[in-house]
Amino acid sequence: MRNLSSPLLVNADPAVRTCSVVATLTTAVWTQGRELRALRGTASGLEIRADLTGDLDPDILRGHNAGELIYNLRSIASGGAFTGSAAERTRRLLAAARKYDLVELELDRDLTPELLAAIPPHRRRVCWYGQGRDTEGLAAVFGRMAGTGARLYLLAPEAETVEQAAAPLHLLRRLGRTDVTAFATGELGGWTRLLAPWLGAPVVFGGLGHNGAHGLLTVERLLRDYPFPALPRLENVFGIVGRRVGESHSPRLHNAGYRGLDLPALFLPLHANEFTRYWRDLCTELDRLGVPFGGATVVAPYKEEALLLADTVSSEASRAGAANLLVRRAGGWRAYTTDPIGVVGALRDSGIRVSGRRCAVVGCGGAGRGAAAGLLRAGARTTVVNRGSARGRYAARLLGVDYVPLSRFEPEDYELIVHATPVRDAPPFSVDRVRDDGVLVDLAYGPEETELAAAGRRRQLAVVDGWRVLDVEVARQFRLMTGRAMPMAMESLEHGGAPAALPRREFAR
Repeated sequence: MRNLSSPLLVNADPAVRTCSVVATLTTAVWTQGRELRALRGTASGLEIRADLTGDLDPDILRGHNAGELIYNLRSIASGGAFTGSAAERTRRLLAAARKYDLVELELDRDLTPELLAAIPPHRRRVCWYGQGRDTEGLAAVFGRMAGTGARLYLLAPEAETVEQAAAPLHLLRRLGRTDVTAFATGELGGWTRLLAPWLGAPVVFGGLGHNGAHGLLTVERLLRDYPFPALPRLENVFGIVGRRVGESHSPRLHNAGYRGLDLPALFLPLHANEFTRYWRDLCTELDRLGVPFGGATVVAPYKEEALLLADTVSSEASRAGAANLLVRRAGGWRAYTTDPIGVVGALRDSGIRVSGRRCAVVGCGGAGRGAAAGLLRAGARTTVVNRGSARGRYAARLLGVDYVPLSRFEPEDYELIVHATPVRDAPPFSVDRVRDDGVLVDLAYGPEETELAAAGRRRQLAVVDGWRVLDVEVARQFRLMTGRAMPMAMESLEHGGAPAALPRREFAR
């Protein structure tokens, strides 16, 4: 990997760079204590969102977890749920101050003489939650906060643009302090929570149980998918861009690979509601932060747009008319598609011959066209199948193959069928009509087996599921991004289902 700008100087001595992991409890279902006890030795603090949980007994909480206790009564004006009177708020904060190690005080409502007299500076966390602002606007807010002594200051604006998402990180870099945590909330801000510690934030927050709103990952995922609490040297950021990437397991695999090879990189989930402007703005902001954007995998529906954004294009991406990977090179952005090697490589790894077979690819999006391009290159006689005729005919012209409407698709006519639509529960064709010696490839994948793959296995057909395809693709993407082979231990996933720790939901391709 190349460092395209100056690296983060804050990591000059990676041997001593760490951050604290704080778990946030947002439900009152805690009495069994299993999740709290699991935090021992991992999280250094437990934050109680009392506006959501009610006022829990801190003595019982301490019995389950040895970490520091933090009290947070977030008001509705700050995006929380507390709607009580000022008197009730003061009463609850004063009560918490007697037993909690740290009490959050909101800048615009809690810095009263009564509360400041009862809560000494070393037990205060002064916070501000508001609408996204530029760096200068956030600096002005922090100027107001800094007038009150505290152990920790927290700024968490809700971002509506990439520039607003990056502004808290620019503030961290400007301040150069070890008592300020700043990140953006909202869909666009999730990545800033993860990157903020490298800019100086002393704390990273994780939820208990399911991933929370505003980009909050679980503590389990923070520790599994990222190097926390350690902060190794960082020179490049990579990621996965799409509308549904928060549950992607790609950060887990790539970041583990970086650690295994001691590469100074970080892989992040990057939520985008649109693509081209998001990509360009993100590249600009990360360069300004000193952690250049080295590239990302791109999921539907942005694969065609990714191809148009590139400065140069691989032959496979050109033929497929779509790209699922953009990598920064000396001459600009280069587009690739790993969908061809994913399908063909998974078939070959499974001992299944491709050359000479009559194949049908059902679905003509970027993944389907990529799969068809790979099968053609491998010598298969390939036909594309699609419900919509316009997209189907476009794919056929692009690839130079035949097109068959889904309504006229005859599964028994093909030796190998690749399913490349996002449908998981109801196969778009009858598996009962597939030949006894037929092969099914299902690009969809998730924690549970798809109905198509399950039906194929019940018929004892040869089935290659999306996890096998993904294994091959991730390894190829890792090499294209870093120039290094992914460590073998990182390449393997549980075939036939996601690793047990992954949430039960569909993953976007």
